[in-house]
Amino acid sequence: MDASADFAPWAPRFVADPYPGFAALRAAGPVHWFEPTRQWLVPRHTDVSSLLRDRRLGRTYLHRFTHEEFGRTPPPPEHEPFHTLNDQGLLDLEPPDHTRIRRLVSQAFTPRTVERLAPVVRRLARELVDGLLADGGGDLMTSLAEPLPVAVIAEMLGIPAADRGLLRPWSADICGMYELNPGEEAARRAVRASTEFSAYLRELIAARRADPGDDLISALIVAHDEGDRLTEQEMVSTCVLLLNAGHEATVNTTGNGWWALFRHPEQLAALRADHGLLPGAIEELMRYDTPLQLFERWVLDDIEIGGTLVPRGSEVALLLGSANHDPDRFPAPERLDLTRADNPHLSFGAGIHYCLGAPLARLELAASFGELLRRAPGLRLVAEPEWKEGFVIRGLRELLVEC
Repeated sequence: MDASADFAPWAPRFVADPYPGFAALRAAGPVHWFEPTRQWLVPRHTDVSSLLRDRRLGRTYLHRFTHEEFGRTPPPPEHEPFHTLNDQGLLDLEPPDHTRIRRLVSQAFTPRTVERLAPVVRRLARELVDGLLADGGGDLMTSLAEPLPVAVIAEMLGIPAADRGLLRPWSADICGMYELNPGEEAARRAVRASTEFSAYLRELIAARRADPGDDLISALIVAHDEGDRLTEQEMVSTCVLLLNAGHEATVNTTGNGWWALFRHPEQLAALRADHGLLPGAIEELMRYDTPLQLFERWVLDDIEIGGTLVPRGSEVALLLGSANHDPDRFPAPERLDLTRADNPHLSFGAGIHYCLGAPLARLELAASFGELLRRAPGLRLVAEPEWKEGFVIRGLRELLVEC
């Protein structure tokens, strides 16, 4: 089937509400060829969940094949700074390198370690809500959704407060390359940001090597010096990934989540009446309007999806947002239900690339939503928001509110 009629990731109307198109894809079959990106689209929950765990797929193929052996054209030389940075990050590695680096970094994201961060996260959320209340409202994205997770990751990495304003613009430009068929201007911005961010982190690593602190960069340096084979490039790439992946989902779950609550006043009223619903509400908001809509994987060995042979060398696009709205897995998936008990959403992925920062994201979301529910019980929407152009990392431009 030609999916072009139902999957239109560059169309503003589709970005604003992709879920009817996803429903059409699911109804039409388990896998669809999409010529504009030369990818196989996979829309159903069962298949997406299974393929996220399938070792015949990988985030990279370079651990087994050259570009030529895999039938792919190498990226242009002028994009090299982006690919050097991106390709050495945890998300785009496969075992054994992925296993080695994840083992080192995961120590900073265990539930026990994250819980020790809880007082810091709650303090930051409280301070940001203080500012919103003092102003009588404002843009929830720039006043709370964006600064909270960036500040938390920066705190973990040991990035000085004076430098933290650099991080979000660098991250936004790098993440532009994760959209479908990014253009040359997006590539130029990503290359520039990759070069500047890498140079900044190399200087910071040198400073921490001379004067270690109680932060993750210092811990990674110790691991490197003790022979765990973490190269400086891997340290740089890991830090960038932790910032990018460590805040994008939280930012967009906050914005998308409040927009969903404002559109479902009965659910918002129930949550305001019973804050004990918040943990389940966060899971439901992540399912209902998924912050990361699509996860790409390379087919390393021939596979079959729903009776269709997908050959080695292909790329699949696992539609997480569609999977999270699959009626075969979620009763009445188009209904926002903050009391939904059985909720195996795939917003954090699955398999070896399951989001390392999931416990931290949940902590941040609980802190920010909880603070607003307690201290801004009359929070209300001022204007219907607009969506950013990106589809893969999908979120609002702004969310204007009054307290």
